[in-house]
Order: sequence, then structure tokens, then C-alpha cells
Amino acid sequence: MPAIIVGLDGSPESLAAADWAAREATQRDAPLRLLHAGSPLGALYTPYLGVPAPGLLEAEHDRAARLLSGTRSRLAERHPDLRVDVRQAETEAVPALLAAADDDDAELLVLGSRGLGTVAGFLTGSVGLAVVARSERPVVLVRAGESAAQEHLPDASGKESATTAYRDVVLGLDLEQPGGEVVEFAFATARRRASGLRVVHGWNPAAAYGYGAAVDSGLTAELAQETRHALADVLRPWQDKFPGVDVHAQAVVGSAGRHLVQASREASLVVVGRKRRHTPVGGRIGSVAHAVLHHAVAPVAVVPHD
Repeated sequence: MPAIIVGLDGSPESLAAADWAAREATQRDAPLRLLHAGSPLGALYTPYLGVPAPGLLEAEHDRAARLLSGTRSRLAERHPDLRVDVRQAETEAVPALLAAADDDDAELLVLGSRGLGTVAGFLTGSVGLAVVARSERPVVLVRAGESAAQEHLPDASGKESATTAYRDVVLGLDLEQPGGEVVEFAFATARRRASGLRVVHGWNPAAAYGYGAAVDSGLTAELAQETRHALADVLRPWQDKFPGVDVHAQAVVGSAGRHLVQASREASLVVVGRKRRHTPVGGRIGSVAHAVLHHAVAPVAVVPHD
């Protein structure tokens, strides 16, 4: 069965990502793979000489091995039935993570994120963004401090609990390019969690008016109705495919990014799409996904689509 891959570097955010990935793998009955990639070579070289500093490569390798072994043991205690293996790549983070995600036996890639300002990813901010922009598999970003209880509703007394119902999965949907992989990922996640699915689509009524044209309240209301109908039409076949998922769809004025960030405060997961771009310079992250990655409170899944 395809595995869930998690990038591990020992930072608090990567350890939170490992915990999240273990819970997700248990829910999917999938194996978990912990991956550590080689540190940037520049950090291990002696200044001016251009050669590895004595013992540093071996020390880094041993540190990584202890980190992988210790994390596997900790996760095995929490999830006795979870299958966990470890990999230690000698290449640097971005190519190692992309290669791992591109394997036929990979299903999902999970990375740590500092959130609220910068995506940290595996080792540095640029690594996380580069992997999200180019991965052929969905990538989930998890911030430090994320816990199982935060994915669930409070209990009857208002206290955090990991045994109550899941909070909603939130999906950011672009009607012009909805992306079947993105929608299916959100519906399937909501079904596994027996949670609701909240769908957010952002639209701009001003786009229907010419430059300098006066706003017509009647036309705006008509456009809003048409947008809601179009949203319902896109979701209908998915609701037929996932009949047990309770869907609440809303068309909001303006970019969906701000609304998704707000919705993330009450979500177990936020799902956004990223358009694949088959060019030599690699992919990019759209403005909505970028805003959500930088400011969302809940974990964020970025799903590539054609």
C-alpha cells in the first residue's frame, strides 16, 4: 500500500509533522516512512579549504540516525499497529523530498511549517516552498505545536479532546479550475474523518462591470445567484460519489485566501489546489494557496492538479 512520507529534521515543526503523519497513516491503514536528507554541504565544509571538516559528516549522519530511530520508537509506542520505516538520504532536502514523493509507493508528503509568516518546511523556508511548488503528490504542512485534540471539537465541558468528532475539513475551490484531484482529496478526507466539508469559493462581482461602470445591485444579486448555482453544479457529482459527507458551500466576495485563513481557526484541515506547470523552471504556488500556507492555523494540504 502507498506510504505516507514525512520529512524529519529534528525541529519542533517536523516532529509535529511526524505526529500528524502517524495519525493520518493509522487512519488510512497505510505505512509511514520517516525521511531525513543530508544537510546542506556548505554547513559541513571547512572555510577556505573547500573540504569536509574532519568528523562532521560522520557526526551529522549519526545524529540523523538517532533522530530517526528515536522518532520511530516514540511513534511505535503511541501507535502499536503502525508500520514505520526510516530512510536517510545523502542528497540535499529538496531533491530528496521530491524524489521520495515521486515514488510509486508514495501517497502523501508531510512537512513541518512555522506558519504565521513563513513556511519552514524540511530545513528552511525556501525548501518547504520549493517542495510544495514542485511535488507531484499532495503535500501537507503542519505547524509546531499541532496536536490531535486541535483537530477535534471540544468536549461537553468545553475542554480539548482527541476523542470527540473531527472539526470540518475546509476546501478552497476555484470554479474556473476546480481540479478533480483537489475536490476528491477533500471529500475523501472528510469521509474518513466522518466530518463535515466546508467549501469556500471567492468571486469578484466587479469583474462583470466595465471600467468605471456604476454598480447595479440587481445585477450583483443575479451574479451571486449564478455563482451559487455554478458552485452547486461542480459539487453535485462529488456529493453523489460521497453521499455520507455533509457539505456546506459558500460563495464569498473577494479572494478566498482571507476567508480560508479565517475558516482554518475552526478546521481540522484546509485543502487548496496548485496548478501543475510542466515547464523547465518548475511549478509555482497560487496567491490563495500562498496566503493560506503563510497564515492558516490548521494543517494545510496542497494538492497538485492539471
